[in-house]
Amino acid sequence: MKRCKQAIISEILDICKAGASKTKIVYQANLNFRSVTPYINILVKNNLLEVRQGKNVLYETTDRGITLLDNFKHINSQLSEL
Repeated sequence: MKRCKQAIISEILDICKAGASKTKIVYQANLNFRSVTPYINILVKNNLLEVRQGKNVLYETTDRGITLLDNFKHINSQLSEL
């Protein structure tokens, strides 16, 4: 079953709360490198993820991203009660 964009974005934001490499995102979100790149780019562009440069590039969910993630979870919990 295909996942909607909102589900994938929510999963990426959740994975990146403590910081994650692109490889970790790919494996935990069950995506491939080609499909994850546009999601990461749009999340960074909209200040939902920030890039941490160091020995490795890490992506970390911003406060704005955490707010969006909480809103996703709230909406999903409301829909599951229907």
